[in-house]
Order: sequence, then structure tokens, then C-alpha cells
Amino acid sequence: MLEAILFDLDGTLLPMDMEGFIKAYFGAIAQKMAQVDIDTKKLLDTIWKGTDAMVANDGSCLNEARFWQVYEEHMGTEALQYQSVFDEFYQTEFEAARAATSANPQIRELVDWIREKNIPMVVATNPVFPKAAQYKRIGWAGLRPEEFCYITSYENSHYCKPNPAYYQEILSQLGLEAEHTLMVGNDVTEDMAAAELGMPVFLLTDCLWNPKNKPIDSYPHGDVAALKQYIAGYQG
Repeated sequence: MLEAILFDLDGTLLPMDMEGFIKAYFGAIAQKMAQVDIDTKKLLDTIWKGTDAMVANDGSCLNEARFWQVYEEHMGTEALQYQSVFDEFYQTEFEAARAATSANPQIRELVDWIREKNIPMVVATNPVFPKAAQYKRIGWAGLRPEEFCYITSYENSHYCKPNPAYYQEILSQLGLEAEHTLMVGNDVTEDMAAAELGMPVFLLTDCLWNPKNKPIDSYPHGDVAALKQYIAGYQG
């Protein structure tokens, strides 16, 4: 029996054009930060560096702390005064990136079906964004944050995908056992890394992300209907 189901967000719960999303996101944040007379080209480069640092985080600090360390190193201590502007951005202008996404009614139905079975669900999205951004994107998917028992963000995570320690941290936080926790995602590298812990996985192929063209036959995979069938079979 499944104790919980972990869901990736971008491309899984929330179908999206990843390139379009990044373009819209960076365009919006550049426009926002230009209002405070900050070097936006340097800022965007710093955001990428901060993201890379979070992905490489060794667990010695939260991803949030790691990001702002890199930000201070590259933008200067005086630029930390604009943290509140970033917070405001994720509550408001970040909405512009919604245009690169779409809600899938089948996902809404799937989540309702899983809730009826009383299986706890986790949004296991790469924690390189603050909680406000995670909540926004969950809403874009036509879902509600309160439908999930845990949502990873840069405020509560010490690791990132594809590091298996990211998944172990979730298991430890929630008192779950890997063999009874299903990970569902669309990214062959990042999401299927959960299998290294002995966690069952399912690769959702509706928005498959596999830039390295890795073989996927070893993973249970398919569309939302196939996922529902897999969960039903797993439950017995």
C-alpha cells in the first residue's frame, strides 16, 4: 500500500512550455527590478548562478540561505535591501509566467480521486523558488496548496533534484518509507532519481523532459490515465 504520493509540479501537475516559462519569468523579473535601478543583466546572471548553487547544495544550509549568499557575493551587500521587492514580485508580477502554462482537467480529476482514497500527496517540485512561487504555480494547475501535506520550497529544503538526498529529506520530514512512497514526474533525470532510494516511480510522458535521450523502458510510464491505472494496481 502507498503511504504517500510525491508529485513534481512543472510539466507534471502543471503542463508548461519550459522555454516559454523561463522567458516570461525572466522578462517579468527584469522589468520589476528595473524599477529600483538595478543592473538587470547582472541580476539575471546572478539568479542563474544562485540556482546552480542551490542545485549543488550539500545540505549545510537551506537553499534559501545558499541563494542569498550567492546573490550577495555577486550583487553586493547593498543589493540585499531589495529582498522585499523580490517577495512582492512573486505575489504579483510573477503571474505573467502563467501564460506559458495550462491546467489539465485530468490532473484535477486525478487529485480528487487520490484524495478520496486518503493517500497523502506531496508537491515535490525542485526547491529553487520561494514558497509564494510554488503556491502560485499550484494554483495555475487548478489545485490548492492545502490539498497537499507538504510542498518543497527553498525555505524548507537543503538539497535539490536530482540529488537523492532531496527525496530522503522529504521522507525523513514526513516519516515515510521509500518503498511505500511513489514519485511521479516528467523529468527522466531529476524525478526518476528517486528510484535510487528504492522508491517506486512513474514517469508521466504528457510533457516528457528527456534532453539527454535516456532510455525510459525501465520505468513505469505513460499518460495521466496510465498513471491512475498504475496507482489503482499498486493499491491492490
